[in-house]
Amino acid sequence: MDAFWSEWLRQKGVERDEHGELPLALQLRQVEALQRQSVAAPLVNFALIRVEGEDAAVFLQNQLSSDIRDVVESRAQYSTYSSAKGRMLASFLVWQYQGAYYLMVAADIAAAISKRLSMFVLRAKVRLSLADEWSLLGMSGARAVALLQNHFSGIAELEQLQALTIDGAALLALPGGGYVLALRETGALAREIAADEQLCPLAPEAWALRDIEAGIAWVVQETQEQFVPQMANMELIGAVNFKKGCYPGQEIVARSQYLGKMKRRMFRVEFEKPLAVGAKLYSPQLPDQGIGMLAAVCRVSEDGYRGLAVVQSQTWESGVFGDEGYTIALTVLELPYSMESVTE
Repeated sequence: MDAFWSEWLRQKGVERDEHGELPLALQLRQVEALQRQSVAAPLVNFALIRVEGEDAAVFLQNQLSSDIRDVVESRAQYSTYSSAKGRMLASFLVWQYQGAYYLMVAADIAAAISKRLSMFVLRAKVRLSLADEWSLLGMSGARAVALLQNHFSGIAELEQLQALTIDGAALLALPGGGYVLALRETGALAREIAADEQLCPLAPEAWALRDIEAGIAWVVQETQEQFVPQMANMELIGAVNFKKGCYPGQEIVARSQYLGKMKRRMFRVEFEKPLAVGAKLYSPQLPDQGIGMLAAVCRVSEDGYRGLAVVQSQTWESGVFGDEGYTIALTVLELPYSMESVTE
């Protein structure tokens, strides 16, 4: 189905250059559309892992950092999967559909994570697979809501991370506004969205700004095994439960929480020169060593970028920079949630 939506973007004029990137003028129009118009963004940079079977809930409870018992068809949840050292291998948005669990994950790590999780199934009655028959759309704006309401009658009452399901589709309300729409096959709803002239087609690079503004980072290949969940504020968005049972890395995650304030945290930032996800960050307070890493980025103007940066909190007093020469300064912006940690 991703091919259907990639072709839809191309037909709507959202085309990439010879390097596979959006031209600058198009990128900036896309960002403006996200902020001012109704949009539909094919999230081809994400994939779904389906986990099903009699023991699926118990299996996920033993592998992921959140309390999977709270995930039902009407309630989604963020979660993480870590190595034995407590470093995140993946982050997810998890929901249920017709008895199976679906884990939305960055596409560049989806196959490897599915394979790794499968290694721990052992004798449990669990099946894992990549749900390639599904596609994911990010949608926001008044026209998007009106269109979706024709199919999901309860959308007006949805609060963040609540979900609605119909045959062949699931709709999840996101923190900070907007929705993720999961569609199985190219049915009537997909064709209706594709034919709607009032929806602005959006590339995933522009939709990424929505997650940045919401303070939500996704683990991708460049950031795998770089952060304990709390470094990326995962417990602040409900992705970590400190009272559940064991899971890989749980001892280190719990110890990091109860020993005191985290030295590294994730901040929403802006800067004026290009930096890639995974770029090391520096501070004159601690010269000759990296003090953090860029976890997400989106270009928002000719000389402006927004992103999420995991850094040692104390270094902001001396400044945080994207280069060892201290020429690319990062400025802190407010996050939409409190930085006070939780222990639930």
